[in-house]
Amino acid sequence: MRIGLLGYGTVGSAFYAMAQEHAQTEVAALLDLKTHDGLNCRQTAHFDDILSDGGIDTVVELIGGLHPAYEFVSAALKAGKNVVTANKQLISACYDELISLAEANGVSLRCTAAAGGGIPWLHCLTRLGQTDKITAVSGIMNGTTNYILSAMTERETEYADSLREAQRLGYAEADPTADVEGYDACRKLVLSANIAFGVSIPEAQVPCFGISGITARDIAAFKRMGLVCKLIAHAEMRDGSVSACVEPMLFPVSGQMAHINGPDNLISLRALRVGVQSFAGAGAGGFPTASNVLADCLQVAQGCGPFYTRQRRPLAVDNDALKQKYYIRTADAARSETLTVSAAHALALRYKNGQQPFFMAAVAEEN
Repeated sequence: MRIGLLGYGTVGSAFYAMAQEHAQTEVAALLDLKTHDGLNCRQTAHFDDILSDGGIDTVVELIGGLHPAYEFVSAALKAGKNVVTANKQLISACYDELISLAEANGVSLRCTAAAGGGIPWLHCLTRLGQTDKITAVSGIMNGTTNYILSAMTERETEYADSLREAQRLGYAEADPTADVEGYDACRKLVLSANIAFGVSIPEAQVPCFGISGITARDIAAFKRMGLVCKLIAHAEMRDGSVSACVEPMLFPVSGQMAHINGPDNLISLRALRVGVQSFAGAGAGGFPTASNVLADCLQVAQGCGPFYTRQRRPLAVDNDALKQKYYIRTADAARSETLTVSAAHALALRYKNGQQPFFMAAVAEEN
């Protein structure tokens, strides 16, 4: 396999180092705006150099974002080149289009590192989906928010202080919006649900309520109730419809979820026959993420199909039937109320639009 690598950041450089250790994977060219010393591949700042190279059969996209990643990936697929990416924003936004391009051009598209980082989550969904019916996917899918909530719980700090610490340690971006408002977890959830359920749900229909409004007083209240707060992405298939959302959720301090701290992830699935299976590990980081990128490349080299699943029935998200108990805190007081997911997120949106103090968290059902 001869690879055109796009991007030489944290994950790109780790992937390059790991690819050198495998005889099956040769990085033939690197696309990056900078020139890097010590590399034994051709370096270029022009994607056309990679696209026109007939000897490169696989493009590994690790630059992130929508543009120019979309243009590069779609052009590579149209040119008959396999694509491996860690770009959850791109795959979530262009799911049907990119899979169709892979199918039409007889190549493979793989994105295991886009959901779960170093956890082989999408492979697990694919494998189990061949023998059982998956009915739910959920969990901590964002390490930044998990680090912030863990720090607030352990050190009794305010949100802003814990965010600054996460940024100093490299767990949070200078602009943390995608993480703390739940958009990053939403993209991973869409990808997970699509593969698990064999559907195609629109990212725009999945409501997100993040953690930027949480306070130390909320954390103290949760402690008094024997609960811990985590940002959870969850989706469920029931009676042919899919409910999906991203929201803070409260778990008993004695439960497994409460003990996933720092930037780690814990993602679970529920299936009819095998019940619940959980997968924990590093949700981000150079080498953990690069390991899944490399594993995807090796699968492509072995002749895997166009995508993880051939099923992608278009389906709208329906959150009207699923009811949950919520902790709701406004400027006046805190209360508990049972609401549908749709009603809870509509309430959150009203407070957000009115720029009023508000925080909510679903209360996890006890097993």
